[in-house]
Amino acid sequence: MLDALEVFTTVVVGVMVGVEFSVAFVMNPIFNGLPDDSTVLARAHGGRMLGAVMPVWYLGSLALVAVWAVAGRHEPGTGLVVAAGALLLVSVIMSVALLVPINNRGKTWTPENRPVDWKQQANRWERYHYVRVAVIIAAFALLVTALT
Repeated sequence: MLDALEVFTTVVVGVMVGVEFSVAFVMNPIFNGLPDDSTVLARAHGGRMLGAVMPVWYLGSLALVAVWAVAGRHEPGTGLVVAAGALLLVSVIMSVALLVPINNRGKTWTPENRPVDWKQQANRWERYHYVRVAVIIAAFALLVTALT
């Protein structure tokens, strides 16, 4: 049963990493290549859509890693799982403190009501997001290593 939990958790975290990697290196560059009005609308829609799903995914991933760490506390690799959990916790804290406030503003923007500094705010969100992606990739790598 522990083996199934380990694999399931690693897959859930890995898919989350893939989504966030795609946002950073595929979707945002596509959005940034659009005319400004379209960029604002695309980012707002993405912010609403992913803003509804990702909190559950992040917290669910963190919970799965915590269950793995407790259930496998006497197994080799538990330290790696705990370290992965710590990194996922950092990503949640980063999200709540840095990214969510910008996202909450941005998901309401339209071409008519966007603030003057909307591009600067979007660029700040992207910089924070790159760091968060690096953190969750590191967590994923630790989980994969703990499987071996």
